[in-house]
Amino acid sequence: MMKLIPFKLTLFFTILLLLFSSNAIADKYSETIDVFIKSDAVKPFFMEAYGYAVFPRVGKGGIVLGGAYGSGRVYKQRSISGTATLMKISVGFQLGGQAFSEIIFFKDKRAYNEFTSGNFEFDGSLSAVIITVAAQAQAGTQGNSAGVSLGPATGTQAEANYTKGMAVFVHTLGGLMYEMSIGGQKFSFTPSN
Repeated sequence: MMKLIPFKLTLFFTILLLLFSSNAIADKYSETIDVFIKSDAVKPFFMEAYGYAVFPRVGKGGIVLGGAYGSGRVYKQRSISGTATLMKISVGFQLGGQAFSEIIFFKDKRAYNEFTSGNFEFDGSLSAVIITVAAQAQAGTQGNSAGVSLGPATGTQAEANYTKGMAVFVHTLGGLMYEMSIGGQKFSFTPSN
């Protein structure tokens, strides 16, 4: 009987830890979505998109050779359909480190199916609209434009449109890095059971 008490206490604290950690995980996705939905440029995409992928924190760094990694959740018609990982390895002029959140909207079922087919990679033609506390910019292979604002809910956001059925938004969390392209990002998708 006395040996059973430590086992029950261990089980109790393990369950509590799991409950709190799952709430913390759920909160990071909700918090990230809340940041993006405050942007006038992003809000319409939540209303009309077939689905989206949310990456609360992507780390990126490099000196000539660089890389990025993040894990996220994929939603289909506002319900969680699985998880995804983002990876990128790049070679070229780059210097620094950065952390950012990323959200990818899928205009229709075709775009969603393409992303969730297993392994998906962005080509160089897709650009991201960058939304930060200090500035908004559109970065891509066709050039860059930028504007200053006090936050995602104020000022004029860069215009965003779907390209090949997808629209990508990035919110900088910290750091400074010369080079902010999403071309070459590779994704793997794992469906929920």
